[in-house]
Amino acid sequence: MNICRVSVRRVMLLFSFSLFLPGVTMASGPSLHEVPEALQRDELRVCADPNNLPYSNRRGEGFENKLAEMVARDLGKTVSYFWHAQRRGFLRSTLGADKCDVILGMTPNGRVATTRSYYRSSYVFVSRADRDLEFSSMQAPELHDLRIGVHLIGDDGTNPPPAHALGQQGIVENVEGYLIYGDYREESPPSALIKAVASGEIDLAAAWGPLAGYYASQSDVPLRIVPITDTLEYMPMLFQYAIVMGVQKTNPELKRQLNEVIYQRKEEIQALLERYGVPLAGQGAMILGGR
Repeated sequence: MNICRVSVRRVMLLFSFSLFLPGVTMASGPSLHEVPEALQRDELRVCADPNNLPYSNRRGEGFENKLAEMVARDLGKTVSYFWHAQRRGFLRSTLGADKCDVILGMTPNGRVATTRSYYRSSYVFVSRADRDLEFSSMQAPELHDLRIGVHLIGDDGTNPPPAHALGQQGIVENVEGYLIYGDYREESPPSALIKAVASGEIDLAAAWGPLAGYYASQSDVPLRIVPITDTLEYMPMLFQYAIVMGVQKTNPELKRQLNEVIYQRKEEIQALLERYGVPLAGQGAMILGGR
């Protein structure tokens, strides 16, 4: 049995419902004595996961690594990292403990100051292109008969929206859960779900778009990515999120500077996301992979 797979029936019955974690203030610059220490440094300190492609890894191969380098250059700084696995308590142990100046890839969060959005993505269905599974609805009748894979967070967290939505429809017996944290000794544990589609282990995956798009683009087998629709019934759960950067509330000047970079570099950021196969809100179905 795959070590990343668990019983969905057991987990869904135990987990409580909860939301899944995704204007520029043009104030005049502070006087010299008010400049926060973070702005006086030659480094932009970034908190990130060292094993979490397509977002980041210790080798700097993720799109958030590339974005951090872009931002730092525009600010006249270099990037330094505080590495920490993205688990429960990540925010408290990183930005909350002053280990860094910025976290990339967040959803809007009242605990920190957040920038304008630099992209918006959604949950998607992933299937082999040769299966011709073109439906997009979270309520599609085909979901009752297919072998479906979803990410599960674990016994100390909550599940992503597709897992809850399937459970609410009574679609459980044909669903396999893949722990998103998986075995951290392996490279990028969440990729197991998308690889299971490519291998034919499952017929369909419901996954977060950036992760699904990246690993689909790496697949030897062409995979179809379809943004999930018909989700209003599951409100207040969201299937689409705006993605932002988070900074400490005590550092509004860094937030202003980051907002300016995001605005000025919006075309370069979009091109970066496209290179990594990230499906953006408003895009239709894509076929990726088949190298």
